[in-house]
Amino acid sequence: MTATSFEDLITLATRVAERLKERGDTVSVSESATGGLLAAALVAVPGASAYMVGGSVVYTMDARRALLSAAPPAPKGLRGATEEFAIWQATAIRDVTGTIWGLGETGASGPSGNGYGDPAGHGWCAAVGETTLTRHTLTGTEVRSANMYTFGAAALELLAEALGN
Repeated sequence: MTATSFEDLITLATRVAERLKERGDTVSVSESATGGLLAAALVAVPGASAYMVGGSVVYTMDARRALLSAAPPAPKGLRGATEEFAIWQATAIRDVTGTIWGLGETGASGPSGNGYGDPAGHGWCAAVGETTLTRHTLTGTEVRSANMYTFGAAALELLAEALGN
């Protein structure tokens, strides 16, 4: 699904929420380029307290150190906007909050690329729980809000896939 609005993300989050509730599973999120859209979409679904424990917006290294300091340390040399970082984020937030699932998202929303040389529209997400799934997104656009919604949709779709939905 291509998400172009917050309502689109809520539609995806509703599907994820139903599956989480059916399974009795919980989730927490650690997001970056989406700036809180993942947590907001999951919480927007009525009954969110049954499955959504919490989340963090890890937009800077300072935020990562502060919000995920209780997690096992990140591997030396790990940089943002990579598959490995998305997996670490998802694992770290899951471990810190004690949830069954962790959802991690990282990338370059735009309008320019990030400090690592990745172009705008480059993103990674990871769902970590009974399995680990990852997804790379490359939108080809520099439109910040469009990339944020696309990254959010990719992450929610990935979690739905991990949940068998």
